[in-house]
Amino acid sequence: GIIMIKTLFKHISKYYKDTFVLAIAGVAVGVLVGLVDAAFGLGLNACTAIRTKYFWYLIWFLPLGGVFIWFIYHQFGKSVANGMKMVFHVGLGKNSKLPIRMVPLAVIGTWTTHLFGGSAGREGVAVQIGAAVSNNVGRLVDKTIDIENSRKMFLITGMAAGFGGLFQTPLAAVFFAMEVIVAGYLEYDALLPALIAAYTASFTSHFLELEKFAVDIQDTWTVTNLRSMISLIALGLAFGLAGRCFSVLLQKAKKLFGEKISNPLIRIGVMAIPLAALLFVIHGGRYTGLGTNLISAYF
Repeated sequence: GIIMIKTLFKHISKYYKDTFVLAIAGVAVGVLVGLVDAAFGLGLNACTAIRTKYFWYLIWFLPLGGVFIWFIYHQFGKSVANGMKMVFHVGLGKNSKLPIRMVPLAVIGTWTTHLFGGSAGREGVAVQIGAAVSNNVGRLVDKTIDIENSRKMFLITGMAAGFGGLFQTPLAAVFFAMEVIVAGYLEYDALLPALIAAYTASFTSHFLELEKFAVDIQDTWTVTNLRSMISLIALGLAFGLAGRCFSVLLQKAKKLFGEKISNPLIRIGVMAIPLAALLFVIHGGRYTGLGTNLISAYF
C-alpha cells in the first residue's frame, strides 16, 4: 500500500511539475513571439503606408524586389526556403529543428513584397515566426519534462502564439494551431500551453501598439428558418470550392513555370514585369498588399 501511494504521489508530482514547466514555457514563448509579431506588424504597416504614398514609383521595382528575396534566401536561407513545409515536417516528425534564421528571412521577404506592391498574406509568416521561436525554446525545455510528443506540443504552442500575436485573435489561433498539423484531429495535450502563449502574445503585441484589424458589423442574422440554413450551406460550399481552386491553381502554376523556366532569376523577372504592369493598370494598386482594403469594401 505504501509503495502504491508513493508511486501515485510520484506520478501526481511529475504531472504538476510538467504542467508548471509548460505554463512557464507558454508565457516565455508568448512574450518572445509577441515582441517579434509587433515588430513585424508595425514594419508591415510602415511598408504599406510608404507604398500607398509612392505607389506609382515603387510598383516598377517589384521585379527587383523579387530578385532580392531570392538572393537573401539563396545566400543565407537555403535550408529554410521551404517555409511552411518545414513547419509541417517538424509537426509530422520528419524533422526536429527549425533554424531561428527562418524568422528574419520571412519578415524581410514579406516587408519587401509589400513595399513594392506584391500581394501576399501575413498569416504564414506569423505561423513561421511562432513555430521557429517555440521550437528553439522547446529544445531548451525538453530536458526538464518527460512528455510524449513534446516537440509537436511546442510547435502548436508557437503557431498559436504567432497567429494570436499578429491578429490578436488568441482563441481562434489556438484552435487553428491545434488542428492544422493533421486536418480533422485536435491535439488536446497542447491546449494549455497554446492558450497561455496565444493570449500572452496577443497582449504583448497589443501593449506594443500593434493595431488589430477589425470590421464593426452592426447587422445580425438569426438562423431561424430553412432558407437561412440553405444560404449558409451554399456559401460554405462556394467558399470551400474557391479556396480549393486557388490552392490547386497555385500548385499547378508553380510546377508549370518551374518546369518551363528553370532559372529562378529569369522566372521572377519574366513574371514580375507583367504583374507590375497589371497591378499598375487595374484600379491603381487596389489589388496590392494585404487586401484589407478589399475586406472593408466588401462590408
